[in-house]
Amino acid sequence: MAKPSTVKPGGKRLSSHNGTHAKASRADESRADDAPVIALDLPAATLSPQMAAYFRKCEEKLGFVPNVLKAYAFDNAKLEAFVAMYNDLMLAPSGLSKQEREMIAVAVSSQNRCYYCLTAHGAAVRQYSGDPLLGEHLVMNYRAARLSERQRAMLDFAVRLTDEPWAVEEADRDRLRQAGFGERDIWDIAAVTGFFNMSNRLASATDMRPNSAYHSQARESTTPK
Repeated sequence: MAKPSTVKPGGKRLSSHNGTHAKASRADESRADDAPVIALDLPAATLSPQMAAYFRKCEEKLGFVPNVLKAYAFDNAKLEAFVAMYNDLMLAPSGLSKQEREMIAVAVSSQNRCYYCLTAHGAAVRQYSGDPLLGEHLVMNYRAARLSERQRAMLDFAVRLTDEPWAVEEADRDRLRQAGFGERDIWDIAAVTGFFNMSNRLASATDMRPNSAYHSQARESTTPK
């Protein structure tokens, strides 16, 4: 027996079969949110041996290759430069913890409303902190987060540098010193801030799509209650 039809407002009939198709279509759209990676038609180049190895390492450690790397893969020189700069700023030894650097990335990206970086680096903050709320607060408004004096001074500086770079002066640097940051730390805060302002603009200009896997990462708290 055929399934009965339903009647939509206005008298138009919608069969259950069509409703199933509509649900499937919505699911397909959801799965396709991260494709294509960017809105520009830039064919991927053949990866250098170093970058091919790096992509394999990403697959092994993360389970996927971040779409930002795929976006740069049309030009090996640009890809290698991006990877080198990112790894130096975000992963190399610094007076800033990896979590603090990711917090800067999210606060800056929130000011610039960058979908890619808010999604990817919001997930990173959740992972490093073990606190899903912190990631959400920084995405929405870092001032709503329960931050230490050090963290608040760091993000205030990063946001000021993002919104009004011409207005940054010695008083702003002094606030960082008073919060415990050294001269090299101030350089690193500025460097991470500058990098993500550049990345935000490039991601927005090309409609760069974050990997769908980021959305569900680290949504359960691992911090002691």
